[in-house]
Amino acid sequence: MKRREYFLCVEILDSNTKEQLCFLDKVEPHSSIGDIKSLFYKSYPKWYPARQALRLDPKGKALRDDDVLQHLPVGTSATMYFRDLGPQLGWTMVFLAEYTGPLLIYLLFYVRVPYIYSHKYTFTSSSHTVVRLACACHSFHYIKRLFETVFVHRFSQGTMPLRAIVRNCAYYWGFAAWLAYYINHPLYTPPSYGEKQVNYALIIFVLCEAGNFSIHWSLNSLKCEGTKCRRFPHPSKNPFTWLFYFVSCPNYTYEVGAWVGLSIMTQCVPVALFTLVGFIQKTTWAKGKHKTYIREFKDYPHLRMPILPFIL
Repeated sequence: MKRREYFLCVEILDSNTKEQLCFLDKVEPHSSIGDIKSLFYKSYPKWYPARQALRLDPKGKALRDDDVLQHLPVGTSATMYFRDLGPQLGWTMVFLAEYTGPLLIYLLFYVRVPYIYSHKYTFTSSSHTVVRLACACHSFHYIKRLFETVFVHRFSQGTMPLRAIVRNCAYYWGFAAWLAYYINHPLYTPPSYGEKQVNYALIIFVLCEAGNFSIHWSLNSLKCEGTKCRRFPHPSKNPFTWLFYFVSCPNYTYEVGAWVGLSIMTQCVPVALFTLVGFIQKTTWAKGKHKTYIREFKDYPHLRMPILPFIL
């Protein structure tokens, strides 16, 4: 017996005024929220899909683009509430803006362009080897990040609100200027334990940068069907990926480790504060990703922690 087809009606209201913006008739039950956004976009071209947030409750959580209509708690008719997320920018452009700034800003302090320090130090270089090494490490870190943005990263979400980009750039660019000012200052003094401290810190930095790249490459190499991955990462033959045995987000672990190395190398308070703030933020992200893994995968390893093995 042939199965009888049925359709749904979708009403979209403004989340603030509750005014009806759109009424969609004969929507197929297997349509996704992404499909609904595309249909809504035809009626309101100024609100492209990336700007749209659709909710079943005005104050509820925004629905994901891959949520299927027939799997949502709705009947033959669904009422959704729309909110404009504002202008959006693609993640590739977001990261290029965030990482290009610190790279160039640090170099301006390193070469001591005019009006930063005293006039007699304009376009002079520091006599301390650690200053030159710190510049090389800082530059390498952001050059690597830019390379990964273009050639390695695969983004699960397409855009970020423009207002958030301004905030993120202020964070990265501001910290880069602050720590560069002190490291390249004419009165900067080398670390307390001299060359030994610098060398050990350099080893930490290099190993963590290699580990961070290995994790990013491993995440990129996951074989998935479609645009979103439904598999969680596993350790491979690469020793740097063995951290997956113990943490869900070793890329954050390695990145924090690299900045710990740079903090030890320079013995500079602003670098240490940047490392601490970054660790707090990355811990929040890691906890969120860890909870997602546990929720989506019943066989997820119980031994793994979000960011620090056996601790956090």
